[in-house]
Amino acid sequence: MKEINQMTLVFEGRSVNESFARVTAAAFLAQLDPTLQEIAEIKTVVSEAVTNCIVHGYEDKPGAVRMKVQIFEGGRIRITVSDKGKGIPDIPQAMTPCFTTGNEDRAGMGFSIMQGFSDKIRVRSFPGRGTTVVMEKYIGGRKEKTDA
Repeated sequence: MKEINQMTLVFEGRSVNESFARVTAAAFLAQLDPTLQEIAEIKTVVSEAVTNCIVHGYEDKPGAVRMKVQIFEGGRIRITVSDKGKGIPDIPQAMTPCFTTGNEDRAGMGFSIMQGFSDKIRVRSFPGRGTTVVMEKYIGGRKEKTDA
């Protein structure tokens, strides 16, 4: 499928920048005329992915977070969020609902939420080298949801 537009944003992995990332992604994708529900879902997946970079990847220490948002023909979007943090040693375990390496204030639902609001999600991670989360979604009900 042909890419028709894209943007890349690199920012410091600080919690104050999480809202900046989600609003930026939503504003860029506004050109597709998404529904309010689609915008809310996009903001949520970006928020979860960026928060994972900050809290788990960098353990609340500053580090660069990279977000790339792509638009393809047919209303398909791809959002890629990556860090160069500590990485995930066991991706299937990390994606298990309620699993967290954080403190008791964390619910461990980030990946479950991202899966629920995406049509497809892929996670690549290498301990000591960082994590990349790629989420795809069709805007405007153009395609039925499929398993990742």
